[in-house]
Amino acid sequence: MEPPPTVTPAEAAAATRRFPRFTGHPIPGCFVCGVDRAPGDGLRIFPGPVAGRDVVAAPWTPDASLGDDAGVVAPEFLWAALDCAGAFAVNEPPRGLALLGRIAARVAGRVAVGEPCIVVGWALGAEARKLHAGTAVLAADGGVRAVARATWILVAEAPPPG
Repeated sequence: MEPPPTVTPAEAAAATRRFPRFTGHPIPGCFVCGVDRAPGDGLRIFPGPVAGRDVVAAPWTPDASLGDDAGVVAPEFLWAALDCAGAFAVNEPPRGLALLGRIAARVAGRVAVGEPCIVVGWALGAEARKLHAGTAVLAADGGVRAVARATWILVAEAPPPG
């Protein structure tokens, strides 16, 4: 699966300011996008809509706590980074609480601790309560580091905002 055309670092920075769940987040302690996570605790990836495009994006610079002794981000954290952007690409505004049902990913390259990246999510379609999304972790130059396809399942009505 190929990601959409590159999102620039500036576009990702602007998009993250539009993250729709800085308030009213249904899972504020989420390891990936939880707003209750402090820097160095979790990934703190806050994807928002990219102006004029059908994608969400956020900048992500992996914290040292995510790396091995050589300073390379462990693969499980790249998989985690591919998670929540898909939910925000397919379920915003929320039609209900969406939880990850299945994800298939390919890690295509290494990411160093401290390396500026861009996380992107886009819709692939829907079938009743199943929402399909693509996600990618891109290097700042647009090179693909990881890509995934996920199915999100609507399980409940969305909680009220705020």
